[in-house]
Amino acid sequence: MDPVDLAQALIRCPSVTPADAGAMDVLQSALEELGFTCHRLPFSTADAPEVQNLYARIGDHAPNFCFAGHTDVVPVGDANEWSVDPFAAEIKGDRLYGRGASDMKTAIAGFVAAAARFLESRRVGFPGSISLLITGDEEGEAVNGTVRVLEWLAEKGEVLDACLVGEPTNPENLSDMIKIGRRGSMTAFLTVHGASGHAAYPHLADNPVERLVKMLSAVIDKPLDDGTEHFQPSKAVVTTIDVGNPAANVIPVRAEARINIRFNDLHTGAGVETLLRERLDEIGGDYDLDVGVSGEPFLFPPGPLGNLVAGAVEKATRKTPEFDTAGGTSDARFIKDHCPVCEYGMTNQTAHKADENALISDIRLLSDIYESVLDDFFADRG
Repeated sequence: MDPVDLAQALIRCPSVTPADAGAMDVLQSALEELGFTCHRLPFSTADAPEVQNLYARIGDHAPNFCFAGHTDVVPVGDANEWSVDPFAAEIKGDRLYGRGASDMKTAIAGFVAAAARFLESRRVGFPGSISLLITGDEEGEAVNGTVRVLEWLAEKGEVLDACLVGEPTNPENLSDMIKIGRRGSMTAFLTVHGASGHAAYPHLADNPVERLVKMLSAVIDKPLDDGTEHFQPSKAVVTTIDVGNPAANVIPVRAEARINIRFNDLHTGAGVETLLRERLDEIGGDYDLDVGVSGEPFLFPPGPLGNLVAGAVEKATRKTPEFDTAGGTSDARFIKDHCPVCEYGMTNQTAHKADENALISDIRLLSDIYESVLDDFFADRG
């Protein structure tokens, strides 16, 4: 099985989150041809759309090595920025272009192709099981995807013994980086209340804009921490400021801002919220703060799984990858409560960008690395 062909078939499904657009059908068909038992798991809630998920397994015994990922992709954005059809999966020169080429349909194709070769070489069987946990809402709300599948697995008594998530982890080359954890992520919605008035008579009003500016300074000017051995310093970033005031000579009644905070393992979401409120209270005045935490920080220090993946990368590239925790969140934040997990996939230079692409040679090399991971994982088990 050529991972490039499967990657093209997946990219040609315009599965902009939470739409499936046939991606799970393509994947299920490929896996069933290899002998995997596939479970389609659509989940929905009253306030979130239905999401297609897939859990596939071959083998009846432990240990169960799982590959996790997502078929959903982010929107195309401005189509005029693309030099190709985002869902045509066009090959130009030595690269495959299309939404999902980096994040992360090529990784899914690579793992399926790796499993095919591994199973072909083990015609008499192997001591364990291989599974895939694939969701359709990692790029979305992450409500009806991996977390719900993990609950379904627990109800069925299905155990994962190790999991490799195929997120694009490498900044430039496939030898660069393995993710062994992720920072936590919080979004804070700050509304500062005041009293409107004429700009010529500011003493008769309570200007919320000026207090908002001071509050944001209090949040971002002083570092939250200095970082840890495996994590960079936590960072608060102001992502938007909104006043909605069309008049230059009127002091508005309220001002709003949104703050995103990526925090390391020195903190919890609750602790960051407390720290944030303390800094806002130092400025004083009437405000509302609504906080949402999409993930807590987690770390699996370098150990058997990470070393296994690093060894496979070294054999294929003759270079030693770095263990790191940088970047955004991923579904590994849910899986880490069930088994050891790390992340390794394509380069991420073009992820979420126009003309997203991947080297053809990297797609095949990644699949070779995944096959080596399977070989080494089951090597000591008969």
